[in-house]
Amino acid sequence: MHIADPDYINPVFAFPYRGVTIQITSDTHLGTKIYTAWVDYATGSAVAVPKAYSRNEAITRAKRWVTKKFTF
Repeated sequence: MHIADPDYINPVFAFPYRGVTIQITSDTHLGTKIYTAWVDYATGSAVAVPKAYSRNEAITRAKRWVTKKFTF
């Protein structure tokens, strides 16, 4: 598994969703473009999607992760 530079993220796209912020980063791993979704919330942040092959896939999976992990 490869996470796009976890120490210093450089989001290419970010948006609020249900009280958290989802940030999408992109990188290249073994010649393939990959996307990682980070979720920032009140007490910290987490990698919701370590690897996706499209921005839309990363967004969809991050939204599912937020819905599953947080109570609204």
